[in-house]
Amino acid sequence: MKKIILLINLLIVTFLFSQKKFDVIYEADYKLKYKLSNVSDYKKETTFALLINQKASFFKNMNKYIADSLEIEKVNIPMDEGMRYVTDFRETIGTTSAKIYVTSEINYADYSYEEPNSINWKIKNEFKTVLGFKCQKAETTKYGRIWTAWFTPDIPFQYGPYKFNGLPGLITEIYDAKDDYHYTLYTFRKRKYTCRSANASLNAKKTTKDKIWELLKNRAAGKMRVHEQYLENKEDLEMIRRNVIEAEKNYNPIELSIY
Repeated sequence: MKKIILLINLLIVTFLFSQKKFDVIYEADYKLKYKLSNVSDYKKETTFALLINQKASFFKNMNKYIADSLEIEKVNIPMDEGMRYVTDFRETIGTTSAKIYVTSEINYADYSYEEPNSINWKIKNEFKTVLGFKCQKAETTKYGRIWTAWFTPDIPFQYGPYKFNGLPGLITEIYDAKDDYHYTLYTFRKRKYTCRSANASLNAKKTTKDKIWELLKNRAAGKMRVHEQYLENKEDLEMIRRNVIEAEKNYNPIELSIY
């Protein structure tokens, strides 16, 4: 009987993350300060929406959230206006208690993969206030970085930004030891609506995280193949090639290791 129940739950979750729609009960919005280059201290800022219900959460960049919504609603916008919604973070991340479901765009192609939801937290006896909520400290080592998180039991959802979750309360702030990536909650509100564009990439190619990492390693070559389809000027191609290679060499991703 237990095996049957587990199978049914798995089928429900698989169905949930294969749909565009997601029933939202709460929304947590985060600001991220991040550093994409290892040779510069310059930090950029962007925002994200964490959509929550009793079974799961969806996390995506706010620009992508808006762009996907416009696409679902079939709103045609000029190309120059569409550039407002360009983002460094093209992933859609779905989280349940058992697995993390990721859809990602690499060189203009969509891929999806699953990974186990396994984060080992060490909860500390330290407290501070974030956005008016009393929060407790927790630490973990994940994806090649040491992370410090602050969570609040006042919001009893075990979710947080990016792939971070599993604490006895919503994560309100999390940052790595070098402070290259620093998420902070700036809005939490009750919502009751159906997000029609939670996962807008239903035709994404299913693959594994290992293969995604191989694609990322060869991303520079993939970008050049795309450019070579549309550019004939050799000088322009050579300039783009140098810029792409330099950017990839100094790239500082949020994940430095696969697990």
